[in-house]
Amino acid sequence: QVQLVESGGGVVQPGRSLRLSCTASRNIFSCDHMGWYRQAKGKERELVATITTNSRPNYPDSVKGRFTVSRDNARNTVYLQMNILKPEDTAVYYCNAMLLGINYWGQGTQVTVSS
Repeated sequence: QVQLVESGGGVVQPGRSLRLSCTASRNIFSCDHMGWYRQAKGKERELVATITTNSRPNYPDSVKGRFTVSRDNARNTVYLQMNILKPEDTAVYYCNAMLLGINYWGQGTQVTVSS
Protein backbone atom coordinates (compact mmCIF):
# COMPACT_ATOMS: atom_id res chain seq x y z
CA GLN A 1 0.00 0.00 0.00
CA VAL A 2 0.95 3.63 -0.38
CA GLN A 3 -0.61 6.79 1.03
CA LEU A 4 -0.30 9.99 -0.96
CA VAL A 5 -0.63 13.53 0.37
CA GLU A 6 -0.88 16.49 -1.98
CA SER A 7 -0.15 20.11 -1.17
CA GLY A 8 0.39 23.41 -2.92
CA GLY A 9 -3.02 24.19 -4.35
CA GLY A 10 -4.68 27.58 -4.10
CA VAL A 11 -6.11 30.52 -5.98
CA VAL A 12 -3.96 32.19 -8.62
CA GLN A 13 -4.45 34.70 -11.40
CA PRO A 14 -4.24 33.66 -15.05
CA GLY A 15 -0.69 33.58 -16.34
CA ARG A 16 0.81 32.87 -12.93
CA SER A 17 2.43 29.70 -11.58
CA LEU A 18 1.87 27.10 -8.87
CA ARG A 19 3.81 24.06 -7.76
CA LEU A 20 2.05 21.03 -6.39
CA SER A 21 3.75 18.41 -4.25
CA CYS A 22 2.80 14.82 -3.57
CA THR A 23 4.55 12.98 -0.77
CA ALA A 24 4.24 9.21 -0.55
CA SER A 25 4.33 7.03 2.55
CA ARG A 26 6.88 4.68 1.01
CA ASN A 27 9.81 4.68 -1.39
CA ILE A 28 8.37 5.87 -4.69
CA PHE A 29 11.05 4.05 -6.61
CA SER A 30 9.00 0.91 -5.97
CA CYS A 31 6.03 2.40 -7.84
CA ASP A 32 5.62 1.51 -11.51
CA HIS A 33 4.89 5.12 -12.27
CA MET A 34 3.43 8.19 -10.62
CA GLY A 35 1.41 11.04 -11.95
CA TRP A 36 -1.12 13.79 -11.66
CA TYR A 37 -4.73 13.88 -12.74
CA ARG A 38 -7.37 16.55 -12.42
CA GLN A 39 -11.11 16.75 -12.27
CA ALA A 40 -13.05 19.91 -13.00
CA LYS A 41 -16.58 20.34 -11.73
CA GLY A 42 -19.00 18.35 -13.86
CA LYS A 43 -16.24 16.69 -15.88
CA GLU A 44 -14.41 13.39 -15.83
CA ARG A 45 -11.00 12.96 -14.27
CA GLU A 46 -8.26 13.50 -16.84
CA LEU A 47 -4.53 12.89 -17.09
CA VAL A 48 -2.24 15.85 -16.45
CA ALA A 49 1.19 14.23 -16.30
CA THR A 50 2.93 10.96 -15.52
CA ILE A 51 6.52 10.16 -14.73
CA THR A 52 8.18 6.75 -14.84
CA THR A 53 10.68 5.25 -12.44
CA ASN A 54 13.51 6.52 -14.66
CA SER A 55 11.92 10.01 -14.78
CA ARG A 56 10.44 9.84 -18.26
CA PRO A 57 7.51 12.30 -18.38
CA ASN A 58 4.34 12.21 -20.39
CA TYR A 59 1.83 15.03 -20.93
CA PRO A 60 -1.39 15.56 -22.84
CA ASP A 61 -1.42 18.37 -25.39
CA SER A 62 -3.53 20.55 -23.10
CA VAL A 63 -0.63 21.12 -20.68
CA LYS A 64 2.45 20.31 -22.77
CA GLY A 65 4.95 23.16 -22.61
CA ARG A 66 3.31 24.69 -19.53
CA PHE A 67 3.44 21.92 -16.91
CA THR A 68 6.48 19.97 -15.76
CA VAL A 69 6.42 16.83 -13.63
CA SER A 70 9.47 15.77 -11.64
CA ARG A 71 10.35 13.44 -8.82
CA ASP A 72 12.70 13.40 -5.85
CA ASN A 73 13.15 9.78 -4.84
CA ALA A 74 15.12 10.71 -1.71
CA ARG A 75 12.11 12.70 -0.44
CA ASN A 76 9.48 10.26 -1.80
CA THR A 77 7.93 13.26 -3.51
CA VAL A 78 6.59 14.07 -6.96
CA TYR A 79 6.11 17.65 -8.09
CA LEU A 80 3.97 19.35 -10.68
CA GLN A 81 5.20 22.76 -11.75
CA MET A 82 2.37 24.60 -13.47
CA ASN A 83 3.17 27.73 -15.46
CA ILE A 84 1.07 30.09 -17.57
CA LEU A 85 -2.04 28.90 -15.78
CA LYS A 86 -5.40 29.35 -17.50
CA PRO A 87 -8.93 29.46 -16.11
CA GLU A 88 -9.57 26.08 -17.74
CA ASP A 89 -6.86 24.59 -15.50
CA THR A 90 -9.21 25.07 -12.55
CA ALA A 91 -9.84 21.67 -10.99
CA VAL A 92 -9.08 19.37 -8.10
CA TYR A 93 -5.66 17.87 -8.74
CA TYR A 94 -4.99 14.31 -7.62
CA CYS A 95 -1.71 12.51 -7.17
CA ASN A 96 -1.61 8.94 -8.46
CA ALA A 97 0.73 6.03 -7.91
CA MET A 98 0.68 2.66 -9.59
CA LEU A 99 2.08 -0.11 -7.39
CA LEU A 100 1.91 -3.80 -8.38
CA GLY A 101 -0.98 -3.08 -10.71
CA ILE A 102 -3.04 -1.16 -8.16
CA ASN A 103 -3.84 2.54 -8.48
CA TYR A 104 -3.56 4.70 -5.38
CA TRP A 105 -4.90 8.24 -5.07
CA GLY A 106 -4.35 11.19 -2.83
CA GLN A 107 -7.19 13.24 -1.38
CA GLY A 108 -6.78 16.01 -3.96
CA THR A 109 -5.87 19.68 -3.81
CA GLN A 110 -7.95 22.49 -5.32
CA VAL A 111 -6.40 24.75 -7.93
CA THR A 112 -8.45 27.79 -8.95
CA VAL A 113 -7.30 30.10 -11.72
CA SER A 114 -9.28 33.31 -11.67
CA SER A 115 -8.79 37.03 -12.04
